[in-house]
Amino acid sequence: MCVALLTYADLGARLNISREAARSLARRRRLPRSRSDDGKALVSVDFSELRYVPRPRRCRQADPIAASMARIEAFKAEAFKMEVARLEAAATGYRADFERERERADRLAVELLQAGAETTAANAWAARLEDEVAALRTGRRASGAIAGRAALRLGHLAAAIVGADRAARR
Repeated sequence: MCVALLTYADLGARLNISREAARSLARRRRLPRSRSDDGKALVSVDFSELRYVPRPRRCRQADPIAASMARIEAFKAEAFKMEVARLEAAATGYRADFERERERADRLAVELLQAGAETTAANAWAARLEDEVAALRTGRRASGAIAGRAALRLGHLAAAIVGADRAARR
């Protein structure tokens, strides 16, 4: 009969188990315990009677509810990833549409500015032509020389109106 006084850590090392498992074993088997001078617990162990073989560790059976919840969570995560990818693709398409429409709006703004400038020039030209017509109407006299010049100016005026009309149609 070989009795040894061991601490829980020493007993655990000898049996190849943890310190807590050695303490639990000593309590279950009701092994005699005492305190050492340094305050540690000592256990009296007779290894011929102990015959302790640690059980192999069993894998814990996964809780079926927890396993199904994990599968559901994985499925949800996958669904969310797919939704994020779909939304990113849609956002990319919308961004391309936005860029295209912005370029179109810029082109239209330039065309509008050009049309405004052309309208202003046409209005100025029309005002000048109206002034010339008014001058021709008030300056027309019975004398032939003035009437000839007026007719000539009237011809130039008609040609200018036709030219302005053609330019405005372009």
